[in-house]
Amino acid sequence: MPSMGSVSDTCDNAMAERFFAPPPLEREVLNRRRFKTQAEARMAVFEWIEGWYNPHRRHSALGYLSPVNYERKLLTTENEAA
Repeated sequence: MPSMGSVSDTCDNAMAERFFAPPPLEREVLNRRRFKTQAEARMAVFEWIEGWYNPHRRHSALGYLSPVNYERKLLTTENEAA
């Protein structure tokens, strides 16, 4: 697999390794079932990314909260202020 960064870069492949590491995607989607078609596999990966990974992974820009928890915290703060 081609490198995501430049040679000798401290972040070389960090993004790709974090996303494609066996724990989340392979263990939770790909290794749990057999797919009849490529389209079925693509849909399963898409549903996992959009349904779980993106909403629940923590982001440094959000204070290391997931988007779901960040919005929950924001709504709680707004309701307490009102």
